[in-house]
Amino acid sequence: MSEKQEIIKQMMELQHKFIELEQKGEFNAEEYYDSDGDSELAQHKRSFEELATRLVDLAHEEKGSHR
Repeated sequence: MSEKQEIIKQMMELQHKFIELEQKGEFNAEEYYDSDGDSELAQHKRSFEELATRLVDLAHEEKGSHR
């Protein structure tokens, strides 16, 4: 599996977990966007953002462009 495919897979897993937790009522969208620190929610948000950034970087590398 390519790095891009692996990142997309990880992002989808994180997204499914987020949806599951949100539907269980463990937090709401406002708490997600305002989260920081060491909470599970904040770690989830940072992980997703890091993966998304890496995916964008890979796309730029592939096309020979820059951010």
